[in-house]
Amino acid sequence: MNASIGTAARIADSRFAQRLQRETEGEVLFSAGDRGRYATDASIYQQMPVGVLVPRSLADVAAAMAICREEGVPVLPRGGGTSQCGQTVNRALVLDCTPHLRRVLSIEGDTATVEPGITLGALNEALKASKQFYPVDPSTWQRCTIGGMAGNNSCGSKSIRYGLMADNVRAIDAILADGTRFRFGDIPENLGPDVPGSVADLVAKLRAIGSREAEEIAARFPTQLRRVGGYNLDALTPAGRAAGRGSLARLLVGSEGTLAFSAALDLKLWPIKPRKVLGICQFPSFRQAMAASQHLVTLDPEAVELVDRTMIDLGRSIPIYRDTIEKILIGEPDSLLIVEFHGHDDASLLQGLDRLEEMMGDLGLPGQVVRITDAGFQARVAEVREAGLNIMMSMKGDGKPVSFIEDCAVPLADLADYTERLNDVFAKHGTKGTWYAHASVGCLHVRPVLNMKSGEDVTKMRAIAEECFALVREYKGSHSGEHGDGIVRSEFHVPMFGTRIVKAFEAVKDAFDPGTPELPHGLLNPNRVVHPPRMDDRTLFRYGPDYAADPAVTPALDWSAWPGPQGGLLGAVEMCNNNGTCRKFDAGAMCPSYRATRQEQHLTRGRANTLRLALTGQLGSEGLAADEVAEAMSLCVGCKACKRECPTGVDMAKMKIEAAHARGRARGVALRDRLIASMPHWAPYAAIAPILFNARDLIPGLAKLSERLTGLAAGRTLPRFRGDAFHDAELRAPDGRANEVILLPDLFNRYFEPENIRAAIRVLRAAGADPAVARPARGSRPLDEGRTWLAAGMVEQARAEARRTRAALSAWDSPVLGLEPSCLLTLRDEFLSLLPGEATQKLAARAMLVSEWLAKTRAPLQLKPIGAEAHIHGHCHQKAVGDFPAAVATLTRIPGLKVTPITSSCCGMAGAFGYDAEKLPTSIAMAELSLLPHIRRTAPTALIVADGTSCRHQIADLAKRPALHSIRLLDMALA
Repeated sequence: MNASIGTAARIADSRFAQRLQRETEGEVLFSAGDRGRYATDASIYQQMPVGVLVPRSLADVAAAMAICREEGVPVLPRGGGTSQCGQTVNRALVLDCTPHLRRVLSIEGDTATVEPGITLGALNEALKASKQFYPVDPSTWQRCTIGGMAGNNSCGSKSIRYGLMADNVRAIDAILADGTRFRFGDIPENLGPDVPGSVADLVAKLRAIGSREAEEIAARFPTQLRRVGGYNLDALTPAGRAAGRGSLARLLVGSEGTLAFSAALDLKLWPIKPRKVLGICQFPSFRQAMAASQHLVTLDPEAVELVDRTMIDLGRSIPIYRDTIEKILIGEPDSLLIVEFHGHDDASLLQGLDRLEEMMGDLGLPGQVVRITDAGFQARVAEVREAGLNIMMSMKGDGKPVSFIEDCAVPLADLADYTERLNDVFAKHGTKGTWYAHASVGCLHVRPVLNMKSGEDVTKMRAIAEECFALVREYKGSHSGEHGDGIVRSEFHVPMFGTRIVKAFEAVKDAFDPGTPELPHGLLNPNRVVHPPRMDDRTLFRYGPDYAADPAVTPALDWSAWPGPQGGLLGAVEMCNNNGTCRKFDAGAMCPSYRATRQEQHLTRGRANTLRLALTGQLGSEGLAADEVAEAMSLCVGCKACKRECPTGVDMAKMKIEAAHARGRARGVALRDRLIASMPHWAPYAAIAPILFNARDLIPGLAKLSERLTGLAAGRTLPRFRGDAFHDAELRAPDGRANEVILLPDLFNRYFEPENIRAAIRVLRAAGADPAVARPARGSRPLDEGRTWLAAGMVEQARAEARRTRAALSAWDSPVLGLEPSCLLTLRDEFLSLLPGEATQKLAARAMLVSEWLAKTRAPLQLKPIGAEAHIHGHCHQKAVGDFPAAVATLTRIPGLKVTPITSSCCGMAGAFGYDAEKLPTSIAMAELSLLPHIRRTAPTALIVADGTSCRHQIADLAKRPALHSIRLLDMALA
């Protein structure tokens, strides 16, 4: 394994780190956890960086590069960190360009100039007004950066139409290793006097290499469109320059940060085609799908994408994708080809689908096309396709589809034979492969299922790689068709291109970035593309030869759904493969704290990496109780969005409970957390004397005193205890009668907003239900699901509450209904980890939010019109389990009410999170991302609806607008 993090962390006190702190304005990150979070990308590799700098400006970048030259430290520019091949991990200073270097600098005609840290999704959003877009569309478009795409020479599904990144970058404003800054683009044969002497010498060297090696390049370079291996030397040849492909930007594209730092990029834009249709072609065998690809591309589609049987089956097991997959199948096909036609009018696109159906009939497969013309459903299909890699990685256990040969591209005529022979290679080594992606260009992402913790499987990996690449060469294909070289493929350039071409690659690297005694392989991302290590060097692996779970870690929750040590906890954490879906900003709710801070530490991926390092002893002996873990978890709001939206199902909310539990056992629980956690015990007394318990916000000076004593922000008002709190005696006890529903009053509505519970009783009765309230078997304190205890990591106390509640509710088979999503849904989620077993599963199956029950039963309600607008914000847990649509649908039953769902992530209050003085700025920042701007745009007379107690408090506190629970609107509308 790499040198231990603990040893390397001492570099934080070095002159190098101090110089960065003193001579740049960027954020200098040298702690053990920070370095560990940047030690991995989406590949199998892990290398601890020397440190991390988050530059605020290009001046910071230039200063850092100068310091690194003087200190003998390599530099690694990094975008989204989603690379598959290990090109964004190295023993270097990592420059994270994503938080600040992400502007669109200009849009002029069909050219956009952008900074390297902007994501493709953000760029295309900015381009909408000009009716243009950038067409290179990797599946990671929501979080991959333009700088990273240029580094990899990215392609995407539409390369058959628009080409690769190298075809769509007009110029790169680059900072060279010696500090020179120059705009590399179409450079005239005779350089003018304004070109710096060092650049003139560089251009002369490059052209000499191109002229000298022109014949060898023509003979050895694959003619495949999808060729991104090595450097684009064909841009240097006389023939390449004569054909208009001689831009030196083309040479920098695909260089993986080894030749220059891209300060700004000029991009070629294309007009948007506003209309699209899809045809989902069904095939009874994988070979038939592969053989058909060469015929389908003759129909001039925008893309032809493969979905194989493994992806179909795994996708069905993931709730967020299940419904979409079911709707695109005819029977049980073995493989699908998704054919896209884009254009400006529906008639021609529908004719394209007609031709597709005719061709499928000619291929002996009539009636095997699902036509999709609805834009909303097309978007859901695109989500499934783009999540292909991560759906494959959702396999539980140590055996996973491994990325090392996934980018090979062969001619379409050979695709069926190549894939069949490669499947034979997998079978020979006792494994199988998963397949998906770009059938239109013969580039299929294939991943053999292997265990990278096993030395035997690592040996298999190398054997499979060597046999696969031999097949690719036999078919005159390309061994690297989209994801680049990095560690995993650079080693194989000699058999792919020949020794002479590899020497030319080295000459290009030396011309741009000559070595020094301190940096023998250059300043910029050394040992990638040229001078690479062995791809199977296990000391560079994430799961290296010394990788092992800390046996001292005993989880408090049940993790048995994931095999492995520590009760399955480590296996659950390892489900994060660093794909970076949590970095998205354009849709969904994940990850709200990262959206507010843009810091890797506060990202689901960053937290998962921190936990993995802690659970394997790489952060020291404290394990989950370590300070690094506490810092990473500090802004996690437990929203559960990752559980639903992460394609591999990383449940960071549950992991946060585990980490808080370990920290509490080792260090004790803070006073504020104990006060909030124990609220179910003392709240009944607060309801008897509410004036006393509300005094904190009524008497001047007490709020500031409470902040000093407990950390509760003085700038926040606390929820008010009510003297008319709801009492269980207001409803009968359950007896199992017909139409019975058991209402489970939650702590917050019971004591702060009892009118919501009473409204629910009226609505349920109007809907024909007979509500009851269950009582505890012993004692007078009401039932509680343990939500507050879990938030503080006090698992044993939560487990005791869960036992008490389950015992009281299990005596009857009636539905169990609640109003507060975070509380009621605990029965469907955390109860299963606190009290695993059949009894809990049966209770979970009966637990529903009132809105969900109303939607599922379509209970008859006589409702009178409400002529108003209602804007409804979904609670995070509602959205995480897919229940938010039920709340919206229930309100749409009110005549005259115009219901608008608010597209938002977490409101920022998140239980007690937003009351913490230290977290108050982040809480406000989360609300300002989308929720508050939406509310400000609404008319003053519009109704604001939120089913979460904390959501309503946040809206009232920051928007100065009252927010209602949806049950109140239904109650108001009762005839």
